[in-house]
Amino acid sequence: MNYRKALYLGLLLIVLALGLAACQDAEPCPECPVATPCPELPAAEPCPECEVCPEVLVAEVPFEAQWASSGHADATAEAFRHWDEDGAVESGCATCHSPTGYQDYLGADGSAAGTIENTHAVSNGLTCVTCHNEVSTSLASVVFPSGIEVTDIGEAARCMVCHQGRSSGNRVETAIVEAGLAEDRDTVSTDIRFINIHYFAAAATLYGNVVNGGYQYAGMGYEGQNRHVEGFDTCTDCHDSHTLEIKVEQCTECHTNVASAEDLVDIRMSGSMADYDGDGDITEGIASEITGLQEMLMTAMQAYSAEVGGSQLGYLTTAYPYFFNDLNANGTVDDDEANSDNAFASWTARLLEAAYNYQTSLKDPGAFAHNPKYVIQILHDSIADLNTMLATPIDLTTAARNDAGHFDGSAEAFRHWDGDGEVEAACARCHSADGLPTYLANGFNMITEISNGFACSTCHDVENFPALYAVNEATFPSGAVISFGEGNPANLCISCHQGRASTDSVNRSIGDLSDDEVSEDLRFNNPHYFAAGATMFGTEARGAYEFDGKTYIGRSPHIEMGATCATCHDAHGLGLDLDYCTVCHAGMEDPTAIRISETDFDGDTDVAEGLAGEITTLEDALLVAIQAYALNTAGAPIGYDAHTYPYFFGDANADGLYGEDEGNYQSWTPSLLRAAYNYQWVQKDPGAYAHNGLYILQVLYDSLVDIGADVTAFTRP
Repeated sequence: MNYRKALYLGLLLIVLALGLAACQDAEPCPECPVATPCPELPAAEPCPECEVCPEVLVAEVPFEAQWASSGHADATAEAFRHWDEDGAVESGCATCHSPTGYQDYLGADGSAAGTIENTHAVSNGLTCVTCHNEVSTSLASVVFPSGIEVTDIGEAARCMVCHQGRSSGNRVETAIVEAGLAEDRDTVSTDIRFINIHYFAAAATLYGNVVNGGYQYAGMGYEGQNRHVEGFDTCTDCHDSHTLEIKVEQCTECHTNVASAEDLVDIRMSGSMADYDGDGDITEGIASEITGLQEMLMTAMQAYSAEVGGSQLGYLTTAYPYFFNDLNANGTVDDDEANSDNAFASWTARLLEAAYNYQTSLKDPGAFAHNPKYVIQILHDSIADLNTMLATPIDLTTAARNDAGHFDGSAEAFRHWDGDGEVEAACARCHSADGLPTYLANGFNMITEISNGFACSTCHDVENFPALYAVNEATFPSGAVISFGEGNPANLCISCHQGRASTDSVNRSIGDLSDDEVSEDLRFNNPHYFAAGATMFGTEARGAYEFDGKTYIGRSPHIEMGATCATCHDAHGLGLDLDYCTVCHAGMEDPTAIRISETDFDGDTDVAEGLAGEITTLEDALLVAIQAYALNTAGAPIGYDAHTYPYFFGDANADGLYGEDEGNYQSWTPSLLRAAYNYQWVQKDPGAYAHNGLYILQVLYDSLVDIGADVTAFTRP
């Protein structure tokens, strides 16, 4: 090959190489839905044609299948089909029955939040964007129909916007007042009609008296928010947020007898040992107790409507407006009676209140889990209220409204702080579900959340359930460190049942004042309530006031015999184990009749009466002596009311009773204060006769002597 040809060939190869390099350096073909040719390259041979790219698969909508199985997606349901003929969902209903309406209400569509001005399109159910949008996902508070706002709800707020009902007990009360029936509750009026809470108002049930979902009767206490257990007290804790099904597998961790959702109605907690419907069965599920009360209330409403209104009502859950005239008085709404022309209209204020509560209990089918005690209370109170006007009242003598003390969430012991929003540290140990375990863990009291009585975790160590917290001793207000013995479960009881005052605290209040010196610096010292532990240990605890120069009995003989809080009382129901008593007190049926001495302590010559009777005599004598001393020595009459703080009042009319216009007693002397303190001590320990009866007789006797009463008929143990 000559040189010229070789040069040409070399140049050609270089050009070809550069061309190939240019093609290779070009960006690779992108993945795309359809085949795309390579970009044209200047001065280079075209790239080979790209192979056809695979079809792009559309990603699945997360949780679509789960959502599709729920009521929120049921396009055939009345909740979405009701407005088909109208062509649009009216503004008052759109929030919960239209996906765009929900967004409109929240302001997720750019409109003002909290209102809906326009109608919205009829929908085939709620869609993903209904709940999954920037506004709803950040929602943390909800305003209920009562006007009360609940805050810091978390993601369950999205549920509560709709599942709160459309009415409240407040609205029922307002309607009655506006009709002029507040003082005339049994007159039939056309100015009122049935008020419907609406459907699936689970949140209203859950929050109880916090949001006034039911009609709450004046003077009665009601359960607040139902705190189930930690991690299971909101909508989404217990329900799948897409299928809406209950997370049964999580229920079974505690409720071992539950295998399916159907089994949930059979649940009954160990703290619910009252017979709420009075049928004698305290083993049935709490749902059955509610059903029993519903049936009793319906019977009461039918009797009342016939006797007072002159027309018996009937109820049909599937037909609006639900209450109809029961024309043939057969107790049911027949087909020919279920029409709007036959709607029940003979409403009185009293009947409206009861009917509203009846509907409230029925329209939340999960009420037995959401807040059963609240529902039981509004049903019970509705029956009791109607009973006042019935010729033959519904028998409630065996029906219970509330649980035993530790679980009575309606009691003042747990409801006292509702207005504060939390239980103050000084009270939290014994008046909240979390207070005691917090104290035991840290050695001091802390502010806690308000609770509906105690929870399992109040006394049971959740890490070693069902074991109790290991408590070996308790420090009493006097400073005394006291124990039933290492590991004795009763030590847990006396962590609270010890009172909040002592001989020492009373003495500190008195200081250097002389016995009969009236001082504006003195005020009544309240020993607090159910200080059984201090009574049992007598002078070891110095809970009651002990006078100088006197000797007092120490721990009750019961303790040495092995009788403690936990052996004499049922740990949950708190009732006495009378069988345990009869081991020593054979044939005993009434513990107040037990007598342990032949001495006639009260001087009434009756040496057969129980020790409780002896104590009552001295107790009554002390109150008489207190009143005489207050009038004659302190210079101001005094009255006592066991149910109204601070219990002792200025008795302006000298009738011995508390009047609303009579203020707190002001003319305290040291002698009067000591006597009043001991009187209150015995009043607030109703079992004192059994806890340490002879010790109580001693402090009562000494109080009488100190205040100058005649004790010649009495004998001091």
